[in-house]
Amino acid sequence: MKHFLIYTNQYKDKELIITERVRSYLEAKGQKVTMKIKDADWKEEPLQEAEDIPYDADCLIVLGGDGTVLEAAREVKKLSIPIIGVNLGNMGYMAEIEPANLEEALDRLIAEDYQKESRMMLRGQVIHSDGSAEEGWALNDIVISRSGSLQIIKYSIYVNGQFLHEYAADGMIVTTPTGSTGYNLSAGGPLIEPKARLIMLTPICPHTLNQRSIILSPEDEVEIEIPVGREGRLQTVEVNFDGSHKVALRAGDRICIAKSDKTTEFVKLNQVSFLEILHKKMREF
Repeated sequence: MKHFLIYTNQYKDKELIITERVRSYLEAKGQKVTMKIKDADWKEEPLQEAEDIPYDADCLIVLGGDGTVLEAAREVKKLSIPIIGVNLGNMGYMAEIEPANLEEALDRLIAEDYQKESRMMLRGQVIHSDGSAEEGWALNDIVISRSGSLQIIKYSIYVNGQFLHEYAADGMIVTTPTGSTGYNLSAGGPLIEPKARLIMLTPICPHTLNQRSIILSPEDEVEIEIPVGREGRLQTVEVNFDGSHKVALRAGDRICIAKSDKTTEFVKLNQVSFLEILHKKMREF
């Protein structure tokens, strides 16, 4: 590797101490470094790639937590720049490098002593009742949740055009295996090996005595419609792509979700299994 892009969440590295440590070490080793700082005045990027992402970057080093890794993955999704995270957050399922081992990890990146791991992404197309449409991508999950009042929302779920079920719930999480350790975990969904290929549906606080996640093939297409509520009430919900980009939906709108043809490439330095990581995190928290 010769050109590194450092992507820092300044909320996690307030004085940019770790960022400067990475930059100075790489440049001392003769590497080219480009910086991208997410500060307090950061404006949400549109769903296409940011213009200031260099096309010739060999590796994206993300400093922050898992949320920062997700934002970075969205920005470079069409450039296929491999990502590795430096954990400045709490759980850090996606951030492999700990600050204590930083220089050793950077040496291995420079020497190309690593492996790559491909993760599937989701593509969601929101289709409004007036015929207009919007698209979004997610490495973790696409979440449909209520907005406004605290009333339960009805969702009609279709898989490959076939009606599956109508849920009365606070929302629905459509997740990748990578996203199983995120909101899905908090909502009671199962944990999945991140290299797997599947799509999972997990309801959020469903109004039922039975709460079950549904696991689908990666080739399946999920369609979620927002019907008119009880007594003709106009339901309003919102769709969140990886907890960042948000789109409003109303009764009559729908979203179609399927596996994206784009993937996110992660750089792996350690041969630690997902089960070992999970065991460590469960002991810590």
